[in-house]
Amino acid sequence: MTIKRLDTTTPDFWKALDQLLAWEGVSDDKVNAVVREILQAVKQRGDAAVLEYTNRFDRMQATSMAELEIPRARLEEALGRIGPAQRQALEQSAARVRAYHEHQKVDSWSYTEADGTVLGQQVTPLDRVGLYVPGGKAAYPSSVLMNAIPAKVAGVEELIMVVPTPDGVVNELVFAAAAVAGVDRVFAIGGAQAVAALAYGTESVPQVDKIVGPGNIYVATAKGMVFGSVGIDMIAGPSEILIVCDGQTHPDWIAMDLFSQAEHDEDAQSILLCPDAAFLDQVQASIARLLPTMERAEIIRTSLYARGALIKVRDLDEAVAVANHIAPEHLELSVADPQAMARKIKHAGAIFMGRHTAEAVGDYCAGPNHVLPTSRTARFSSPLGVYDFQKRSSLIMCSPDGASELGKVASVLARGEGLTAHARSAEFRIKP
Repeated sequence: MTIKRLDTTTPDFWKALDQLLAWEGVSDDKVNAVVREILQAVKQRGDAAVLEYTNRFDRMQATSMAELEIPRARLEEALGRIGPAQRQALEQSAARVRAYHEHQKVDSWSYTEADGTVLGQQVTPLDRVGLYVPGGKAAYPSSVLMNAIPAKVAGVEELIMVVPTPDGVVNELVFAAAAVAGVDRVFAIGGAQAVAALAYGTESVPQVDKIVGPGNIYVATAKGMVFGSVGIDMIAGPSEILIVCDGQTHPDWIAMDLFSQAEHDEDAQSILLCPDAAFLDQVQASIARLLPTMERAEIIRTSLYARGALIKVRDLDEAVAVANHIAPEHLELSVADPQAMARKIKHAGAIFMGRHTAEAVGDYCAGPNHVLPTSRTARFSSPLGVYDFQKRSSLIMCSPDGASELGKVASVLARGEGLTAHARSAEFRIKP
């Protein structure tokens, strides 16, 4: 297959790049209507609506929500059922993710001014969080770890996981990951009805404060619609990888790194930047030779043909400029001095430095979170972390002297805004 080639020296390069990056993930009217109907039904009828939609969409035959709640013992059973190598990998990954996120914890702080006024910030965890996990064939135990562990490190008291089990098919690794990560309750429900149950609460499913985790277009649409009633992590687009290479890394490595994201789905995006045209030819040859060996070859082929690109840049400085414009979810710096280059990167979800750092290790076990901003939102967003499960409250305690001095300032500003009650409230504390 031939992957699209771009060159920064052509007059229409930036226009062509923006066209390549464009992705419309907006739900159509039909999806919006279906999701709105489901949300309203669950809000009004609770468990009965959740049961109805679960039986219809997931081909289940449940008669009560009790049948759809997975007991903790079943999670532990799954942990015992999986092979020893899988269990060890889950536990090692969980330990690394937990250790990394421990560094993100923020403590409350305060300071006292000269007149005795105390100012500060109080940090508290969310009370209850909902975690959506895809089920059936698209089951990702790694997503359980990446979403649940930061919540637990933050101090979230109760973590409710929802995971669909179409036709009753259960993914033992997902259940085992829930056991390892310390998930508190699990319900075998999915789709917009699961999002609604978490957002509004039902007789059986507790209302949460925030919903995190990936899902299909119906789940993403539902998360967008319930935002405001609850918090959400993000509305994620297709997976992305951008590789900057100086032409000195084995081309097979680069080709496989491009495949690693392209195999997610047909809308995923894989792009390579390099100043060496001959190396781009080598990577093209590696792609052609290795693609037939891949289990998900057709998905990779479609992704690379539709949204992939090999881009020739003038030099590595220009590669940095292009990378900052793209603001990728995953950025590999496969160059001689990746740390120096990383200091020039302003926009990226995660930066993988050096020839030996495959993006794939970040997906599973490096430690940093794999829930990352997509579709250029790395310009203003960050990876999921402990901070997403904490709230900050401002602390203000005026001393008598502080109240008097601050009252004078507040009075002037309040009267300037025409808010007399504000002014007089502050003026009452001014010392004569």
